[in-house]
Amino acid sequence: MNEIMKKWGLFCSTLLLSMGILVGCGSQEEKAQDETTTDAKTEETSNATNESFPVTITDDANREVTIEEAPETIVSIQASNTEIAFALGLGDKIVGVSDYDNYPAETADIQKVGAQDINAELVLTMMPDMALVTDYHYNTHPQVLEKFEEAGIDVVVVGGAESFADAYDNIAMIGQATGTTDEADKIIADMKERLEAIKDKAASITEKKRVWVEVSPAPDIFTTGKNTFMHEMLESINATNVAEEHDGWVKLNEEEIVQLNPDVIITTYGYYIEDPKAEVLAREGWAEVPAIKDGNVFDVDSDTVTRPGPRLIEGVESLAKFIYPETFK
Repeated sequence: MNEIMKKWGLFCSTLLLSMGILVGCGSQEEKAQDETTTDAKTEETSNATNESFPVTITDDANREVTIEEAPETIVSIQASNTEIAFALGLGDKIVGVSDYDNYPAETADIQKVGAQDINAELVLTMMPDMALVTDYHYNTHPQVLEKFEEAGIDVVVVGGAESFADAYDNIAMIGQATGTTDEADKIIADMKERLEAIKDKAASITEKKRVWVEVSPAPDIFTTGKNTFMHEMLESINATNVAEEHDGWVKLNEEEIVQLNPDVIITTYGYYIEDPKAEVLAREGWAEVPAIKDGNVFDVDSDTVTRPGPRLIEGVESLAKFIYPETFK
């Protein structure tokens, strides 16, 4: 205020200066009122979250889990659950993650607590309010989860997902368990809207591309058949999965793959193979495959096409641009 007074004192009369002081005082009062209103809204939001508890959910182990209060600390022992939690705005509450968590970047600085085998002692020393585990943990390490619950940790079992619908359910359940249902609804709505936009655009495609997907390199080449995210993604963009007669993750030999005659080849292992495209293009006996002839070999981020979280929609968008570049520019 003194700086303002000095500046305007050089140009204005005493009357104008006085008016300026009055206006300044009014501004300060308005600012104070705004801060008070903001604090009140923050408190109101916090109270609204607390008022949604206790909440009882049915997790993917078909157990009724009653959560008394919104969790302040969370351990997530599955990469997809961690991604969901961060997308829900819970990043500052995550105190432990699985050994394989790599997204978002902040997970690199969070304590690792195991993967399929949980470091139970470490988790118990951390005493989080909630542990997000998988159906694998529930089926193979029930005693560990019982110890968590006996210690007062809310254990929520999040099952595997084979479709977008499953992923939406996981996001919704974690949102309900953590008091972030509004955020979960927004994420799901955004994913659905973007997926529908892709489907609408793909509907105009008349010549469907035949696509071969590799989730591991030679010599042990695995692909994805029905009941996988990749299959659903290819259907969404009006492409044909040449392995659609198979179910889940399957291994085929190179002779079988060549006979499928794909127009496009998608690899998902670029994070550990230096140049997957060059490796595929150099394979003996593949020269007459249309995808090889035209150089249509592309690598996508594996996590965006296999990990059931918010980034699945990014995987669909990447595939659409690779497979139908003219339609999805």
